[in-house]
Amino acid sequence: MQRSVVIFVLAFSAAAWALDNGLMRTPPMGWLAWERFRCDTDCLNDPDNCISEHLFMEMADRLSEDGWRELGYVYINIDDCWSSMQRDSQGRLQPDPKRFPRGIAHLAQYVHDRGLKLGIYGDMGTHTCGGYPGTTLDKIETDAQTFADWGVDMLKLDGCYSNSSYQEQGYPMMSKALNATGRPIAYSCSWPAYQGGLPPKVNYTLLGQICNLWRNYDDIQDSWDSVMSIVDWFFDNQDVLQPAAGPGQWNDPDMLIIGDFGLSLDQSRAQMALWAIMAAPLFMSNDLRTISSDARAILQNKIAIGINQDRLGIQGRRLIKEKNGIEVFWRPLAKGSSALVFLSRRSDMPYPYKTSLKELSYKTGVYEVYDVFSEKLLPQMKDSTEFVVSINPSGAVMWYVNPVAEWWKEAEPGRFSEKLIGPKFHQHHNEVDAPLVL
Repeated sequence: MQRSVVIFVLAFSAAAWALDNGLMRTPPMGWLAWERFRCDTDCLNDPDNCISEHLFMEMADRLSEDGWRELGYVYINIDDCWSSMQRDSQGRLQPDPKRFPRGIAHLAQYVHDRGLKLGIYGDMGTHTCGGYPGTTLDKIETDAQTFADWGVDMLKLDGCYSNSSYQEQGYPMMSKALNATGRPIAYSCSWPAYQGGLPPKVNYTLLGQICNLWRNYDDIQDSWDSVMSIVDWFFDNQDVLQPAAGPGQWNDPDMLIIGDFGLSLDQSRAQMALWAIMAAPLFMSNDLRTISSDARAILQNKIAIGINQDRLGIQGRRLIKEKNGIEVFWRPLAKGSSALVFLSRRSDMPYPYKTSLKELSYKTGVYEVYDVFSEKLLPQMKDSTEFVVSINPSGAVMWYVNPVAEWWKEAEPGRFSEKLIGPKFHQHHNEVDAPLVL
């Protein structure tokens, strides 16, 4: 079996460049309107799904009442098509008066009253991608102050209807303007996505100084092919992208589409697992009012979330890309722990993949392994113990791995605790020397 084993070099230094606003020390989590609701402004014929204060208030209710907020999903993010087609008499952006009759400040207060945060959308150009007023260079300070006055907690700044020189001026200017308002406003930049996502056009050191997160690549669509195209781009370019991420500065592969129409249950687990490995922002774009119990269980999986939110903030890597369609991904976590994902790109049947932790470059020792989605603690295994893991077509198996010696230390901040995984995760199991079928 041929393997392309990656020698991984971890860059801890990138975090030193993080935007100095103290925000998003772990990847942000929440709900974002775009992929599911797009630019639906027809509130006359589609009142429950149009971009309006009604939609965002209902989603805020769901985050606060259905167990999402306690898990970290705290942002309610407006995307394009929220504004009036004209600025007000003082040159400020204003919401559409029919769809947001009480204004954005009222919506922000509604969100804040539920222990949540409000995000909003703008565009560094003459118009937004949907044709609404953009933020030109002369309006940057005005718009930053407007958002602060409204009580906004996050700004996503798109890049339609502009050019590279305009963006080179505008994105850093907006960062400075947001900080100057005195209100902590997290800053999501779409700048690299408009410049191809890679050096030399994209300077990730500079991005880390001005932005909390950034869109690197294409918009996600509601399909497995779209998810895989994003995964391929991010991991094909991991040597460039992985060192750029860290506390306060995140690569953003775009929204979670779990709970929509395009992914199977196995594919949904795979997206959640891979976004956790990538230390990606977890912004769901779905209908929380009608989401299925299966999709909810994936999105509310405490261990997957814990892996995503690991305090070290090191983005994971793809270790192996097999010719048979199996890929293996790895992420180092705090306190010597790690996460593994086994992904199948096959479309035929469950595939029995045979390997060992030693072959995946783990150090000599004995390890506890917890299967994240089956929620089972596996028998202890030595690094040299061969095992077989069965991976469903277009599915993934995710493991949380910890050296046995670490389990018996007192829990510290950043660790998974019994509160998250239950006491059964800490029970002692006999070591297994024979090959395991898992």
